[in-house]
Amino acid sequence: MDPFDAALDLLRRLPPSSTQQNLNGIISLKPDLEEDLLSSVDVALTSKRCTKTGRDYLCCDYNRDGNSYRSPWSNEFEPPIEPEEAADLIPGGRIRRMEESLNAGVDVYRELYYEGGISSAYLWALEEGFAGVVLFKKTSSAGGSAGKGGWDSIHVLEVSEAAGKRSAHYKLTSTVILDLGLSSSAVDSLELAGNLTRQTESDLALTHSGSRESDIEQSHVVNIGRMVEDMETRMRNLLQEVYFGKAKDVVGDLRSIQPLSEVGRDRDAHRDVVNKIGQRT
Repeated sequence: MDPFDAALDLLRRLPPSSTQQNLNGIISLKPDLEEDLLSSVDVALTSKRCTKTGRDYLCCDYNRDGNSYRSPWSNEFEPPIEPEEAADLIPGGRIRRMEESLNAGVDVYRELYYEGGISSAYLWALEEGFAGVVLFKKTSSAGGSAGKGGWDSIHVLEVSEAAGKRSAHYKLTSTVILDLGLSSSAVDSLELAGNLTRQTESDLALTHSGSRESDIEQSHVVNIGRMVEDMETRMRNLLQEVYFGKAKDVVGDLRSIQPLSEVGRDRDAHRDVVNKIGQRT
């Protein structure tokens, strides 16, 4: 079996909450798989603080070069990388302008929807069009080790403009990583963790007057923001209705809050009512 496929198969069978730890262990055993694994396996996002602006930003494989990460606020790698490499990896022109506008937009969205947390957006040019990633991270805790919660969403997008730049085709792949835990004397220890991935594609119009490039850039930012917002809403509803609902049903069937004696009395009373109704008819 191919070592890369074996590593992915192993990670799928291990607890989702320990993916980062297990990934580091596999890389230490097989260093030549590092780049492929880091670009293929979704793990909880980490954050750093931009030394130039003092603002936090999220780190992922899309803003990484070795051990350095590019800040979306300063557009610089920390620690610095060679100027020759930076020239190819640091965006400029319309890509950078759209990246700055997109970061401003997702920062407002993050504050309104998450009421905290960290957000970052990164864009880069392709031979035809451009690509990017929008990231959100929110963690919380309830009284130290009593409870924890973590939400990481990763939205990878690819954009190709039609001839004449009247419209563009957007392809969005979104992954949500959820990690919830509770530890108390009442429930002992409970953990719910996993990830969900969904994909969507759409052709959207680009609004612009004449040949103003700034209007086209702003249209891209609006379209990307709307697609990310719709996808996040859809995935939140899916997690709440399907996954949480199913987990609640399973736990409810396995564990009864009422004593078994009371459950038996309720069942007997229900049976008596049904029998009496049947006798009258």
